Amino acid sequence: MTIHAHRLLSVTALSLVFLCGNLASGQTRWNSGQNVQPVFEGWERNPDGTFNMVYGYLNRNYQEEPYVPIGSSNFFEPGGSDRGQPTHFYPRRQSFVFKVQVPADWGDKDLVWTVLHHGRTDKAYGSLWPVWEIDESVVKANRGMGISGAYVDNGPPIIQIASGETERTVTLPDAVTLTVLTNDDGIPGPDPEAAKRRGGRRGRPGPNRQNMVNPRDAVAEGLAVTWLHHRGPGSVKFDPTVPHITNGTAVTTARFSEPGIYVLRAVADDTVLTTTADVTVRVTAASH
Repeated sequence: MTIHAHRLLSVTALSLVFLCGNLASGQTRWNSGQNVQPVFEGWERNPDGTFNMVYGYLNRNYQEEPYVPIGSSNFFEPGGSDRGQPTHFYPRRQSFVFKVQVPADWGDKDLVWTVLHHGRTDKAYGSLWPVWEIDESVVKANRGMGISGAYVDNGPPIIQIASGETERTVTLPDAVTLTVLTNDDGIPGPDPEAAKRRGGRRGRPGPNRQNMVNPRDAVAEGLAVTWLHHRGPGSVKFDPTVPHITNGTAVTTARFSEPGIYVLRAVADDTVLTTTADVTVRVTAASH
């Protein structure tokens, strides 16, 4: 073998090692230490002429649920930095998490959401480009229900916090009881067979689930309520996360790992459309 051929063989071998190393790295499941990528999902028209910019995110970690408070590491621009975005990020891809209303004369400006985590700055650019318009068919397709058209006359579910108790206070280690009233028009309705086909892929929320909303219960029963930790430090344990609905009422309890101000979000889901209701809980430390 000539020197030239030997060198070429060596370079080829090194290239293969480098390529395989990159492929292995690309397939690594990181439990923690990775960034959070904000995502612009699209925009909706409102009856009054205004628009909703819709955002979600990809938390690249499989276990870590970062807390990124509103401020220099979690903000919107232009305008106010706080637009209702989460400060608690569930693992992996979470779609259609929140909406930001912009005026009818918004024009061609970008609404930019910036998140800084683990030393990396990521942005999502929201705009009113026609290609980004969201309708019910788009939502349905993105929730794993195929590309067929929307259900005729399907309205969003109704949900509200019982007794209007949208602000609560609790002292550690006590739990807070949360009650919502919910209803739906029955469209698309229960589909137990579809729920069986979905199996565990989109079952009850868990640490490695791809999307924390759209539980199997909604497909089986036609309506479900899921509680989410939207804002606040530490962790929140719901019992249960997806409470049973009895005569339009769903009850759960929430326990907190540390003091702080939390926003807990109840999501009513009819398998296509969702409606949310928030509770702000001020959690104080136990007195000694």
